[in-house]
Amino acid sequence: MILQKIRVRAAADPQHIVLPEGEDARTIAAAEMCVRERIAKITILGDEEKIREAARSVNANLNGVEILDHRRSADFGKMATLYHELRRAKGVTLEEAEQTVKDPLFYGNLLVRLGRVDGSVAGATNTTAHTVRAALHCIGARQNFKTVSSFFLMVVPNKNFGANGAMIYADCGVVIDPNVSELAEIAITSADSCRALLQVEPKVAMLSFSTKGSAKHPFIDKIVEATKTVRARFPELAVDGELQADAALISAVAESKAAGSSVAGYANVLIFPDLNSGNIAYKLTERLTGGTAIGPILQGLDKPANDLSRGCKAEDIADAVAITAVQSQARKIS
Repeated sequence: MILQKIRVRAAADPQHIVLPEGEDARTIAAAEMCVRERIAKITILGDEEKIREAARSVNANLNGVEILDHRRSADFGKMATLYHELRRAKGVTLEEAEQTVKDPLFYGNLLVRLGRVDGSVAGATNTTAHTVRAALHCIGARQNFKTVSSFFLMVVPNKNFGANGAMIYADCGVVIDPNVSELAEIAITSADSCRALLQVEPKVAMLSFSTKGSAKHPFIDKIVEATKTVRARFPELAVDGELQADAALISAVAESKAAGSSVAGYANVLIFPDLNSGNIAYKLTERLTGGTAIGPILQGLDKPANDLSRGCKAEDIADAVAITAVQSQARKIS
């Protein structure tokens, strides 16, 4: 199973991950799991007494887990000042910064920004919008990029698709209607995500309802222009578009619809034109194939931070920690 392989890779070079929602029982159980399996070094944020009480309620042993009551930490004032400096141009006052940094998601992501931890995982008790906002405001977008997006790691039973049945689907969770430059950046960062998690060279398909001019519409023009932008920025990347999904995935269809393409028929990264199509596609793929959808996983940030479903289990949080750790490993190599 790919998630088990990711856990093994995380354990081979343990990273330091902060879990800001430290008073949540699932987060505490996941912290114990990560330390026990040596997936990562873990710091959890929150009131220590509440954390200890929650740990007792789930019979979790927190030996080896660092507990940080960020509101009482000696560097709280420095962190508030840092956030003020980051957001002063947006009109944030020092008093507002102090209130914001009381939120553990913001404090945790400032730790990531400063390099005191390697990544953060949150969202078990917070909305995706709040989790992404905290990461974007504190960590910021990757250098020379403006777009923070997400992807799902899709694993289907048919090993003929993608990389032995595994593929990257983007964006299915964050950017609702990307413009040309945003779509291009989603494609580029998704290619990096493919390398980091699947350990294969990406073959990026820019999806549409048309293949190579079979239809004409402004929707298609956006895909074509985004493909040109990707090629201009990263000419070595295997990317093609516009492609219909069958032409992207099935070689026999690709031969007739997109002959000569280095991507068509062999795509392992599928880039959808908008959130409607991406979200629909990943849910249909998961349900109709009996496959697994892992995510949404954030990309495009300067350092790793990831979101969770509020319905997640402790095991899901541990998996997200492992993915975040592998993203951190890849970032340090690149």
